[in-house]
Amino acid sequence: MTKASLLEQLLATKIIAIIRLSSSTSVFELAQALRKGGIKAIEITMGTPNALQEINKLSKIEGVIPGVGSVVDAKTAQAAIEAGAQFVVTPVSKPEVIQMAHKYDKPILSGAMTPSEILQAYEWGADVIKLFPAANFGLSYFKAVKAPMPHLPIMPTGGVTVENAAEWLANGAVCLGVGSTLINKKLIGEGDFDGITTIARAMTDAIKS
Repeated sequence: MTKASLLEQLLATKIIAIIRLSSSTSVFELAQALRKGGIKAIEITMGTPNALQEINKLSKIEGVIPGVGSVVDAKTAQAAIEAGAQFVVTPVSKPEVIQMAHKYDKPILSGAMTPSEILQAYEWGADVIKLFPAANFGLSYFKAVKAPMPHLPIMPTGGVTVENAAEWLANGAVCLGVGSTLINKKLIGEGDFDGITTIARAMTDAIKS
């Protein structure tokens, strides 16, 4: 699949679930639960044990778009893509990582915070700029950044909830990076994956309405 078609799918699905866990035991079942709730794009961060193996497993789930997160160097991006990652997400922007993703024809969602960093990431070729950490500054900051640069494709990450997801999108976010709201560690610890599906479905319903 080409970068253009993958990017189109990511922007259409709107929600990218971010899995960051201290154990990989529940990753596959968690991904299936998210998919049942309508979440197709699932990012596994490199801080999760056995991340590359888990990305490879996710690449075999029909309807799931697996990605890799917390990438800070080109070598890691390459390894993850070769393991099956269909998109790359970074906490910071580095041209060599952007170039590596594009070498493999994969979209990259590149992390930035300040207006200068955001514009620089875009000019380096980032397909989407990941506004991180969005929770620390909130919707008002996002709106202030978008006002003079409305053409920039920005994905807020951090602090996105079922209650505010639609508001972020209504104010110009092209998609949303969602971690703890969807990856509820209490439910995971209890093995309540139906509960995870319920939250995922509530979020997908919220952005549709």
